[in-house]
Amino acid sequence: MVLGGVVPDTPLANVAVIVVATAFVWVGSGWLESAAENLSRHYGLPAVVQGSLVVAVGSSFPELASVVFTALAGVFDMGVGAIVGSAIFNVLVIPALAGIMTDDAVEANRTLVYKEAQFYMIAVSALLITFALAVIYFPTEGESLRGTITRPLALIPVLLYGLYVFIQWQDVSDYESDDVGTVDVRREWLKLLGGLAVILVAVEQLVGAVESLTGTFGIPVFLAGAVVVAAATSLPDTLISVRAARTGKSVTSLGNVLGSNTFDLLVAVPVGVLIAGSVAVDFAVAAPMMGVLTVATILLFTVLRTDLSMSSAESYVLLAAYAVFVAWVGAEAAGLTSVLRGG
Repeated sequence: MVLGGVVPDTPLANVAVIVVATAFVWVGSGWLESAAENLSRHYGLPAVVQGSLVVAVGSSFPELASVVFTALAGVFDMGVGAIVGSAIFNVLVIPALAGIMTDDAVEANRTLVYKEAQFYMIAVSALLITFALAVIYFPTEGESLRGTITRPLALIPVLLYGLYVFIQWQDVSDYESDDVGTVDVRREWLKLLGGLAVILVAVEQLVGAVESLTGTFGIPVFLAGAVVVAAATSLPDTLISVRAARTGKSVTSLGNVLGSNTFDLLVAVPVGVLIAGSVAVDFAVAAPMMGVLTVATILLFTVLRTDLSMSSAESYVLLAAYAVFVAWVGAEAAGLTSVLRGG
């Protein structure tokens, strides 16, 4: 129930709640990301740990919260849709905005294009395999392409993320911090906890409002998650990456996108399962969307591999690709196309 029933359950009121909740997600994520960075420097954590753990959790916490709340509300498909849709948004829209809002081309490097790309594609495959195993070993009675993700299955992607962190850690095993800075630790911890609280409340209201709209207009919850919830929860990643690109840190900008996506796929979705105990998954919907994510990822890395940079023209190509995706989702919701056999 949105705002405890204080706000009337009408489409206009729900849209207003979505807008306000999105703004609070932005504010809370800013507090969380800033505090996480300052605390990481204070405790002398390596940059890779800051990026793959601390900052990734900070910028991806809205997606994590959306999965948890949708799992507890019994609309886990919306949470998975939000994660997959957010990942598509991240690989198409965020790099495009970074390229458009900077004067120079967005530069990449071989480590980013090859090492990070390879592990990210493994992450996509691992989540898809987890969905498939749920359908094979824990099928829903009477449904050929629906199954249940259990806690043991959810541990598969989580363990893979542990391997990702271990590999990153090994690359900087001889790291020694020489810049702890001056940080008010108590204030930063309070800011971090405050950011978490704001995001939790905002995402809960966001999910409730979107769920209400899906019931009013008959929109499949997976598709609503893939566009509305995904775009709202991706705002922190957008802010961080565009800001990094504008200050000349294009590799950091792109690295945040890939690191956040890896965290979302391997940690956010499984955490929802671990908290709820078990959740149902519709493979007929999830598999095509994961296919779209794969195509979007291939497009991004094709663009980045050309001269290891992304021009303004290529940025607009990525934006156009996302526009096609949104148009297709709209067509699916309206029943004009039927690629998704479920939802």
